[in-house]
Amino acid sequence: MLQRPAPNRVVATPPATSFAAQLLAPELSAWRGEQPLWKVFWLYGVAVSSALIATYLFAFLVDQVALRQVLVICFAPYTAWLLVSIWRCANNTHEPLWSTLARFLTVAWACNAGLAVIFIEMNLIAHYYMQP
Repeated sequence: MLQRPAPNRVVATPPATSFAAQLLAPELSAWRGEQPLWKVFWLYGVAVSSALIATYLFAFLVDQVALRQVLVICFAPYTAWLLVSIWRCANNTHEPLWSTLARFLTVAWACNAGLAVIFIEMNLIAHYYMQP
């Protein structure tokens, strides 16, 4: 015989899940295409990507190969998330031109990022093999 759950039963969400969901709420909202285009494109796209690139350049100049590898590992999934988010948020603007331009730039950005990751990884692999 099957028992039915009590109608007033409350299922508690674990605190860690609730904290993570609250912490990543803007990013999850961008992934679903609910954020304004300007915010996703300029803040997450241009500002954060520029900071990652500047950090990579610093690691390159001081010859920190491990940090460079970690940054590439972080940059690739971040860029994938970013490109999907920009594409989905492209219609969240008052001007249709910005929507079209954002999608065009997203395709160009994807090609550039893909090639950059490939060539940077090739450089890092060559560096590992050149070590004595």
